[in-house]
Amino acid sequence: MLAAAKPKSKYIFAILRIAVVTAGLTWGILWLRQADRFAALVQVLRKMNLWIFAAVLGVFILSQLIIALRWWLLLRAQSVFIKYWTAVRLFLLGWFYNNFMPGSVGGDFVRAWYVTRHTDKRFQAALSVFVDRALGLFTTLLIAAFCYTVFLSGQRAIIAYRPKDGFLAVFFTHKWLFAAVVAAAAAVLAVIVLYRPVNPVLAKLFSSIRAPVFTIFAKFKNAAIMYFTSPGTIIAAVAMTVFLQVMVITAFWFLGVSMGIDASVKYYYVFFTLTWVLGPVPVSIGGAVVVEAALVWLFTNVAGVAVEAALALALCQRIVWMLTSLPGAVIHLVGAHLPKDDTQIPASKDFSIDCTKPVN
Repeated sequence: MLAAAKPKSKYIFAILRIAVVTAGLTWGILWLRQADRFAALVQVLRKMNLWIFAAVLGVFILSQLIIALRWWLLLRAQSVFIKYWTAVRLFLLGWFYNNFMPGSVGGDFVRAWYVTRHTDKRFQAALSVFVDRALGLFTTLLIAAFCYTVFLSGQRAIIAYRPKDGFLAVFFTHKWLFAAVVAAAAAVLAVIVLYRPVNPVLAKLFSSIRAPVFTIFAKFKNAAIMYFTSPGTIIAAVAMTVFLQVMVITAFWFLGVSMGIDASVKYYYVFFTLTWVLGPVPVSIGGAVVVEAALVWLFTNVAGVAVEAALALALCQRIVWMLTSLPGAVIHLVGAHLPKDDTQIPASKDFSIDCTKPVN
């Protein structure tokens, strides 16, 4: 019975993600069919300069190569030495999984899995993927906060959402009661843990997991020390993130101008970075529908852009993402993400951490 239930539960998460995208697309199609909105959307897209769109596509491809370089540097900080183009192939594979595959295994996990096939330092290699993701998201949030403070602070700001009914209204009205319930639950948990008759059971449980937990903790500590002893790598990674995001967002601003969108670039710097943080949230496929809805809402309600124009801009971004994901499919089909005997470098060799070496 359990064996039969396990394969079914494996697909629940994928079904939910597909359902979110399907529901969003259905709602969007029904919305476009009203009041000649589809015709207005097509009219905005016809204004777009195709050469500028091609330039945006090229800029975005360059940004992906820079992100792969950032990850490659983080790998080298952990003494994981793989070729730069190997890192590019693995990154593009993960990018394809993020944007096209509805399964519960995201692109970061795919990248982490296959990079361990290229080195003996598997824990450090896999950890670098999530450090790369965390560093990128943190820098994105910093950019959004900085741009909002410099450009939009004191102007028409986003008003905090306080619903009039529903669960969120109850939460806002009785927030202190919810806090008291959480505190009481924490107190009960503490009593259960500290109550002596239960201690032998917990001690037996803790003893069984203590050794692997301590081993993982020690690996985390060693990896963190290696990153802290390579501050130049972290600074370079942050600088590259800022550069590539400013470059990509500015390119989309030029694209928006070609479509007749009358909005300052300062809105782009805030709105794009905010919505990019939503992309990794695993509620849809590659953030589809969620990112577009947030971007359209921000441009229409804060920057005063027509909804059809904001939707056209959001769709162009999605198209660019999908087009740049296609090389990942080719990499997967031809097996270019798998290691070769002549490219794998054993971690047992004594390598010094030197991120200034030229890219292979």
